[in-house]
Amino acid sequence: MNSTTTLTTLAADAWQLTRRGPRVVLGLAGPPGAGKSTLARALVAEIGVGAAYLPLDGFHLSNDQLERLGLAPRKGSEPSFDARGYVALLHRVLDDTAADVYVPDYDRTLHEPVAARHRVAPDARIVVTEGNYLACDLPDWRAARELMTACWYVEAPAAVRQERLVERQLAGGRDPEAARAWVAENDVPNGELVAASRGRCDRILSTIGMDMFNYSQ
Repeated sequence: MNSTTTLTTLAADAWQLTRRGPRVVLGLAGPPGAGKSTLARALVAEIGVGAAYLPLDGFHLSNDQLERLGLAPRKGSEPSFDARGYVALLHRVLDDTAADVYVPDYDRTLHEPVAARHRVAPDARIVVTEGNYLACDLPDWRAARELMTACWYVEAPAAVRQERLVERQLAGGRDPEAARAWVAENDVPNGELVAASRGRCDRILSTIGMDMFNYSQ
């Protein structure tokens, strides 16, 4: 994305995808801290009533399930998501256009997924979904990618992402040392896995300099 690309032009590009069907899904993939959720929410707000938001983070496994599976120290890693549940909801979003479809989210205060925070209304023509692993060449994620009319890769410099991720952990209650350790031991390897999917995306975007931060997360 060049320096002249604005949120307005990106929203217009996204809306062009609706020519391909009665309802389409636009995926935003990318490593942790790249700005995917901020961009997705900004695009939905810019497009207006014809757009809806569907975050992958709503498909985090609960803390109880992570403990059962021994994945609590790797929360946010690829196996810590209900990928099949995510694919099932994408199918429903595309197939069930006559009624509201409710969408889960992740609550960073509760540190748990929560049901039905978002809604895909019948008049939504484009559903913007975002998450780390949307373009990964792995079971279930391949099925998710096939349901997307397009998938854009969102990136930011490593130093910027590091700062954002540490701030996220501090806001979540970790002390500075624990926050840095979590980022190094969890977010960094997750980001390396995601980076391998960059070539499977239709477009590469940078959030640096984007006029999207007037939209609340």
